[in-house]
Amino acid sequence: MEVNAVEKKSALWNPWHGCHKLSEGCRHCYVYRGDARRNIDSSVITQTKSFDVPIKRKRNGEYKIPSGTLVYTCFTSDFFVEDADPWRPDAWAMIRQRSDLQFLMITKRIDRLTQCLPADWGEGYEHVTICCTVENQSRADYRLPIYRSAPIRHKIIICEPLLERIDLAPYNIGQWVEQVVAGGESGNEARPCNFDWVMELRSVCEKEKVSFWFKQTGANFIKDGKHYNIKRPLQHSQARKAGINLYGKGG
Repeated sequence: MEVNAVEKKSALWNPWHGCHKLSEGCRHCYVYRGDARRNIDSSVITQTKSFDVPIKRKRNGEYKIPSGTLVYTCFTSDFFVEDADPWRPDAWAMIRQRSDLQFLMITKRIDRLTQCLPADWGEGYEHVTICCTVENQSRADYRLPIYRSAPIRHKIIICEPLLERIDLAPYNIGQWVEQVVAGGESGNEARPCNFDWVMELRSVCEKEKVSFWFKQTGANFIKDGKHYNIKRPLQHSQARKAGINLYGKGG
């Protein structure tokens, strides 16, 4: 599955909320920022009221989420966070039941994957995409070897927030990755994202015939040596205007 934009016909499913900061990409976490405005402690992981959203039905018996929908999964937490271990088997059961949907989740905890999978996972569920975040070279070098060998049908590398130059060339991504997503950091304390880093990732994707999506500039953007402070509503549209997205082998 290749996604080069936020899908309009999609659904959001957050079975639990909250997370523990794990690496540099978490420093200015958007969930923590939003929760702080509501006096919520983001480090406390709680099951949400929408836990069973995928299997909820209308009065006529049809599922509320229609068949074929892309479901962005666990975007206010990490699906593999330790605190959710007791709830995850039920979440997997719902995912298994709704094999007519496409589930997409992003994790920084790819090293916990194998101990968190259901018994019938095999080489992966066809309708599940598990994305791995690598915000700098250190996390790329640690997570990508694990990610490459992981039993996942659909793999997307998320370089967001992109905090420094990342060299993906050694990882032969054309053999196992469907897409690379790049984006800067949002928020008032955003660290710089350099367009040169974005273009280098794109060059690797172009060479390897892998889909590439420049998702957002971030708030603190550098291009041609000049710094730009970009307001939140414009960060996605400015990235689109760059016109550098690639659509992989089929595009």
